[in-house]
Amino acid sequence: MDLAWELAIRLATAALLGGLVGWERERAQRPAGLRTYMLVAFGSALFTVLSVTAFGPSADPGRLAANIVVGIGFLGAGTIFREGEVVRGLTTAAGLWAVAAIGMAAGLGQYLLAAISTAIVLIILAGVRVLETRKHSE
Repeated sequence: MDLAWELAIRLATAALLGGLVGWERERAQRPAGLRTYMLVAFGSALFTVLSVTAFGPSADPGRLAANIVVGIGFLGAGTIFREGEVVRGLTTAAGLWAVAAIGMAAGLGQYLLAAISTAIVLIILAGVRVLETRKHSE
């Protein structure tokens, strides 16, 4: 397959997988939703693709990957706030962080890893919410 198509598939996969997580968050009426999660996954994949294709063999792709994590940290920090004794937004911040990693995996062409990671994130977000709801209703 042509390299351009392979890279396009990596980016589209990242956006799609990020969209699945974003759809779950939007359905749960959380602050960051479909577009935010898609953009984080896509952007992470794009930076990852650029780090391994655009800078040549002497570049350190790990350096750009580390900066993705730092950037997502700033984005995630913007979702966390305190209302009295209650801290909100931690799950959103962690979800954005996880979706960035999923985007990085897709950007590297690690489709199975990205898909399994997406499934695990969805299980954590939706499945644990069901357990928490049952616990609080008892």
